Amino acid sequence: MKKIILCLVVLTTLSLTSCKNEKAETTDSADAAVATETATTFKVDATKSTIEWVGSKPAGKHNGTIALSNGELALNNGKVESGKFTIDMNSITVLDLKAGDGKEDLEGHLKGLGKEEDADHFFNTKKFPEGSFEITAVATVDAVTTVSGNLTLKGITKPVSFPAMILVDGNTVTLNSETFKIDRTHWNVNYASKSVFDNLKDKFVDDEIELKVSITATN
Repeated sequence: MKKIILCLVVLTTLSLTSCKNEKAETTDSADAAVATETATTFKVDATKSTIEWVGSKPAGKHNGTIALSNGELALNNGKVESGKFTIDMNSITVLDLKAGDGKEDLEGHLKGLGKEEDADHFFNTKKFPEGSFEITAVATVDAVTTVSGNLTLKGITKPVSFPAMILVDGNTVTLNSETFKIDRTHWNVNYASKSVFDNLKDKFVDDEIELKVSITATN
């Protein structure tokens, strides 16, 4: 096992060899935003809210969705002051494969539902059934709104920012992000990562995952 300076996180043993240094964020997570007393709370409609994902590898791509189980946005004078959402990791769904043609296998692999030694390959939903996102700031500069927050996956919290369009229509708020990317290894999602394992050749999976967040909330 290689060490560049110090391995920050001890990796769960996988069926791959030669561990490299863990990637680490250079920015710490910030305190969650707190709504004022006059803010109005909007509850997330889980049936109309989702996270779309795309994962890539040399042989192609897979895409799917992850559902939100609950959440809320606090608004004051039409502006988002705070918000938090719970991500149902057991809802990971693959959309580009058909049932009986690899769909169930890939979904189980992403959830870590196979052999015990394989449970931590991706999101290990047995141990970490939920993720979360908590807003730390919402800022608009030159007509571009950026949502910043703390994303927690597999018990690890890291800062994430993305551009988004936020619309208020009566008692409904919609938040739709542009497509953005996160580096999965920052949350210890290390399966087939070239930055973590040697000798993968063309059998690697890209570290970056594309995400798009769509949220509807009502009061």
